Amino acid sequence: MASPTTLTTEAPARTPLQRVLVANRGEIAVRVIRACQALGIETVAVTSTVDRNGLAARMADRAVCIGPAPAGQSYLSIPAVLAAALGTGCDAVHPGYGFLSENPEFAAACVAEGLIFIGPRPEAVAEAGDKARARELARSAGIPVLSGSPVLDSTEAAVTAAAELGYPVLVKAAAGGGGRGMSVVENETELRARWAPAAAEAQSAFGDGRTYIERFIRNARHIEVQVLGDKHGSVIHLGERDCTLQRRHQKVVEESPAPNLPEQIRQDLRRRGVAFAEALGLDSAGTVEFIYDADTHEYAFLEFNARIQVEHPVTEMVTGVDLVAEQLRSAAGEPLRLTQDDIHVTGHAIEVRITTEDPARGFIPNPGTVEQWEPPTGEGIRVDSHCEPGYVVTPYYDSLLAKVVAHGPNRDTAADRMVAALANLGVSGVPTTADFARAALDHPDFRAGTVTTDWIASRGLPDYLEKIS
Repeated sequence: MASPTTLTTEAPARTPLQRVLVANRGEIAVRVIRACQALGIETVAVTSTVDRNGLAARMADRAVCIGPAPAGQSYLSIPAVLAAALGTGCDAVHPGYGFLSENPEFAAACVAEGLIFIGPRPEAVAEAGDKARARELARSAGIPVLSGSPVLDSTEAAVTAAAELGYPVLVKAAAGGGGRGMSVVENETELRARWAPAAAEAQSAFGDGRTYIERFIRNARHIEVQVLGDKHGSVIHLGERDCTLQRRHQKVVEESPAPNLPEQIRQDLRRRGVAFAEALGLDSAGTVEFIYDADTHEYAFLEFNARIQVEHPVTEMVTGVDLVAEQLRSAAGEPLRLTQDDIHVTGHAIEVRITTEDPARGFIPNPGTVEQWEPPTGEGIRVDSHCEPGYVVTPYYDSLLAKVVAHGPNRDTAADRMVAALANLGVSGVPTTADFARAALDHPDFRAGTVTTDWIASRGLPDYLEKIS
């Protein structure tokens, strides 16, 4: 696996951090450990019982098992994570993404125990994590906001709010992201049927079942701006990413820069992203997400993710900036080493998420044992993964095996390199989404940059199923 910490051109300097607890699992735990190693920081990995022998546990200087496989009894247990950090003498905690990464109670508990939370300050996590409050902050910063409701506490309240907004609407989790607890509803009957399951999914994924609704745009693109701040008041952006290719609101392919975007819109989004981060007082890495209407060319603020994103490698590949290393430096109180003038987007990068799901069977997750694992190599190719031969995919966590990233001087070259890389991915024992992703990247609609968020359901998957039938 290519180490993403080789992206920066200068030798990494040590930070005041001495030992970091990595409060996550899988590929992001491996990614954080690599960044810490490059900066001379010791790491402690927490694991559940099924992850005790995983790659992250073996890479870290020390590993601590904090509970059984269910996330609620291990990775989502604030007392267990804090006990592991304090018991091993850590001075900081990196939450990765998902699990406790956007839990303000966890961030505050870390600070209360004298631990550095590697992410935005707890007050910012709380304000950004409450999607309704984040929208109000965006409005105060002069950013267009998609119409929606406050956080709702009952099905009847949701029905009333939806009637005022007009159908279709999107049910969303007030905390967390990644498509969890999210559902498009076309009418009141669907809303009544889906409200409780959406809240239950949000509770299971984030430990917070609060939900709200917002207006749904059919012909939409999903564009986000990567921002970075420090504890001295500096904020910069690192360009934008297009995360439009989604399945059930879960991102499948991400790229940077966004294709077919009017330059004025591109610059507006970047400027608005910085404006939101400044209004929030961002002192770490974060992502400002926007919805872009492909019909009207209007955009609106969606939400802010107060954490590192799954798709951060595409930004790293086009800017040469190690975002996790910058998180660590900012958490340690160091000022940003970069100004906006230092950020240059070079070439094009595309990321594909490889999961153990079967496209031919409705993307059903398939737990099992990975018998063969040979990640692709080649010019411009990077693979972030915790996978190895013998790795057991359990039903307890998401089914992500790896992120394959391809960089090239232009979008077509990056796409061609990705298609070749996916063809050379050696994996057996479990079905994966690699072949479907390769077909999607070769599709004329993707090459033309005309896909929208419903493209996989409306055309991409039907075309793929017809191709393999």
